[in-house]
Amino acid sequence: MNIIKQSIAAISLVTAGAWPAFAAVDVTIDAGKPGPVIDKNVYGQFAEHLGTGIYEGMYVGPGSTIPNTKGWRNDVVGALKQLQVPLVRWPGGCFADEYHWKDGIGPRARRPVKVNTNWGGVEESNAVGTHEFFDLVELLGADAYVNGNLGSGTVQEMADWVEYMTSDSKSSLAKLRRKNGRDKPFKVAYFAIGNEAWGCGGNMTPEHYTNLYKNYETMLKAPKEGRPLMIASGGNDDDTRWTDVISNNAKAQTSAISFHYYTIPTGKWEGKGAATGFAEPHWISTLANTLKIDSMIKNNIAVLDKNDPEKKIGLYVDEWGTWYDVETGTTPGFLFQQNTLRDAVVAALNFNIFHRHADRVRMTNIAQMVNVLQAMILTEKDKMLLTPTYHAFHMYVPFQDATSLPVTVAGDQAYTLGGTTIPGISASAARARDGKLYLSLVNTNPGQPADVVVNVAGKQLAAATGRVLTATAMDAHNTFQNPQAIKPAPFSAKASGGKLTVTVPAKALVVVALES
Repeated sequence: MNIIKQSIAAISLVTAGAWPAFAAVDVTIDAGKPGPVIDKNVYGQFAEHLGTGIYEGMYVGPGSTIPNTKGWRNDVVGALKQLQVPLVRWPGGCFADEYHWKDGIGPRARRPVKVNTNWGGVEESNAVGTHEFFDLVELLGADAYVNGNLGSGTVQEMADWVEYMTSDSKSSLAKLRRKNGRDKPFKVAYFAIGNEAWGCGGNMTPEHYTNLYKNYETMLKAPKEGRPLMIASGGNDDDTRWTDVISNNAKAQTSAISFHYYTIPTGKWEGKGAATGFAEPHWISTLANTLKIDSMIKNNIAVLDKNDPEKKIGLYVDEWGTWYDVETGTTPGFLFQQNTLRDAVVAALNFNIFHRHADRVRMTNIAQMVNVLQAMILTEKDKMLLTPTYHAFHMYVPFQDATSLPVTVAGDQAYTLGGTTIPGISASAARARDGKLYLSLVNTNPGQPADVVVNVAGKQLAAATGRVLTATAMDAHNTFQNPQAIKPAPFSAKASGGKLTVTVPAKALVVVALES
């Protein structure tokens, strides 16, 4: 029996009550106390010049035999549009701090070839530059988040780029943009000054970076109606110093501070762990490590609440996701890894955490869109497949710009293996723009389903309808030979005796609309 048949059989057994479950877990939603809106940009994406993430994976050029629009693959763009991608960050990442924007404008045949020193030492053709990037975001109907070069660039270079993109004047840079085929200014929603300034972006101290940030931000000029929101490069992992120094000293000049965290099964950069073929200890360690982002966000928000009680500054998690050992036989610097059910569960756990901090976490960008790290899509020449992480993003589309609602989880639902214990059930609820009440549930236990009794204060629920993503194997994944081995299946539950119980299969995520 293949994976999808096993998954459907498992779901049928669960909804029929044929599997033993945890002691009942109670999930209570307080629909009468709406919280902050979950900004759609929490579901943002990240495309860096790295491996085949852009070239081959997304951009094949106008002359390719692979169907494309302005060089961008029609199949990939079409799939991404289904996610309602709200925003794309580009060109990096570490690549941003070696990127000189003038290399990527004008006739492509005349653009200089450079070396991508961060990612594999390969040639960078600069075929994808400013105009091509905006072709992509406009095809997607997404906003643009551009990352400027602080590490190896100059304040004049960065100021010129902002003017080139945003000016509607008759300046020489605006005329150059028009000569290159774009009459009206580009819409730059967000602009970051540097990336990972503590590491690949310059190995700076937060104090030095903050002084540079203020200098650069002052010199970046754009029309009032076209000025992007400015983002400062913040810290990572347990470090809160960057948030503290920036919010103390550049409060009036930044709309947000970035934050990065990657989930690694072993917690060690040397020997991270495999993307597939792992045993349960690496299942629980991965989930336990990804849940650490909750306390990291809380700690950074506590600093912001002290320095910025008006909540003007956002905390943008503009790089997050799983990072494993690269697949055997692939280029190490290309960061290609397979994507499994475990990654979908990681994504859903992070979504639920981001929702809880929606007042400050107004943008996140998963790393990355195609063929790199925790990708939405994998490609091989003219073939394309959707990953379990793609399906998680698709299931959570109703949460974009939805109003968060308080949720409490009670009951005997811990999942323990060896010396590690994590919550067995993660939940999030929101009132979506369509007026419906949506609930997401994640069962982290790979061996047992969970009976979840759902309560909404002041209402009697009749049913829940939506989708479930699960499989028999912890490392279930799609391949080009079997591209639909794991995908969402319809899911429903009906109330009995005035009580709505949703039975969530083992190692699964469920998103449902609740009906009264």
